Amino acid sequence: MTYPTTATTLLGNIEANLRGVRERVGDRLVLAAVKANAYGHGAAAVAAMIEQRKAADWLGVATVDEGRQLRSAGITLPILKLSPTRGPDEVGRALVSALTLTVADEASATEVSQAAERIGLTGVAVHLKIDTGMRRVGVEPAQAPDLAARIVADAHLHLQGVFSHLPISDSPDGDDFTRAQIESFRRTVTAIEDAAGPVELKHLANSGAVLGHPESWFDLVRPGIMMYGSLPDPRVERTVELRPGLALTTEISFLKPVAAGETVGYGRTWTAPRDTWVATIPVGYGDGYSRLLSNRGRVLIAGVSYPIIGRVCMDQAMIDVGPEPLVRVGDEVVLIGRSGADEITVTEVADLMGTIPYEVTCLITPRVTRVYR
Repeated sequence: MTYPTTATTLLGNIEANLRGVRERVGDRLVLAAVKANAYGHGAAAVAAMIEQRKAADWLGVATVDEGRQLRSAGITLPILKLSPTRGPDEVGRALVSALTLTVADEASATEVSQAAERIGLTGVAVHLKIDTGMRRVGVEPAQAPDLAARIVADAHLHLQGVFSHLPISDSPDGDDFTRAQIESFRRTVTAIEDAAGPVELKHLANSGAVLGHPESWFDLVRPGIMMYGSLPDPRVERTVELRPGLALTTEISFLKPVAAGETVGYGRTWTAPRDTWVATIPVGYGDGYSRLLSNRGRVLIAGVSYPIIGRVCMDQAMIDVGPEPLVRVGDEVVLIGRSGADEITVTEVADLMGTIPYEVTCLITPRVTRVYR
C-alpha cells in the first residue's frame, strides 16, 4: 500500500516560474538551482523537465554526488558545482562526470589542474568564486586578477566563468550593501579581464537579485527558491508571478470523540475546550512536518481549515474537526497547497515555524510518497 502522505511536485508550475525568469532577464542565460534534491522537490524529475522543455540553460548543485546522480538520470545540461571540491578522488569523479567545478583559491585551482592532468584532460572549464561580502567562500577581490591569470596560463584549465553571491539581495534593508557588492564585482571582473582576457560567463544574481536588482544580471542569473514558487523574502519586489511548486497531502487515518477537559498528545499540551472530535493524520516530523507546528499549524479538508492540536509526533498528528464533524476516515488532508477557496502556502508554514520557505520543503523525508505532475 502506498504511504498516504504525498509530496506532489507541480512541474508545470516550476516551468512557468522559470519562463517568468526568462521573460524578466531577457537574453541572459539561466542556471536553475537543483541542489538539495531541488529544494526538496525531486532533483532528477525537475532537471529532466528543465532539459526537455528548455526551461533553463544550466543546473546548479552543491555536491559532486548530486551532479553525478543527475548524470546517471540522463541529464546532459551543463552542471555547475557551486562550491569548491576538495580531494583528488572527488575532483576526479566530478571531471569524469563532466561537472563544471568552482575554484576559490590557489589550492582548489591546483587540485582541479592536477586531476585533469591525471585523467588526460586539457582546458577543463572552471568558474572562479569571488567573495564580495558574503564571507563564506571565495577569493578576495584584490587577489582575484592574479589567480585568474594563473588559471588562464594553465593548459589543463579554462576560466569559463567568474561569480559571486549576494547574501541580502532579497531585503530592502540591504539595498546599499547589495549595490556595493554589485559594484565590487563589476570592478573585479574588469580587473580580471584586464589581467587574463575575456571571461565568457559573469554571474551574480540569485532570486532576490532577479526580482529586484537588474544591474546584477550580467551574463547569467541563478534563480533558486523563486523557481519553486516562493519569494526569498515577503518584502521583495514581486516582479515575476510565481506559482507553487509543491503540494503536501495526507489523509485521515482515525477519528474519535474527545470530551471537554480531556487532553491530547504528548505532554498533554492541548485540552479540549468542549466536546469535540479529533482526527489523526499519518504525518509527523519523521516525514519532515515539523514539531514546531504543534498547536499552531493548520490543515485543509474540503476547503475547510482545521487546527493542529497537541504536539506533532514522529509519525502522526492530530486535528480538531469540531463537535459535529463533516469529515471521515480516508478524506484528503492538505498540509501545503490549495483546497477549495483556501490555500496553505510554504511561506505560511515557514512563518509558523519561524524559518524560511527553503527549509520547509528541504525537510521532506524520503518515506513520503513522491508524485510528479
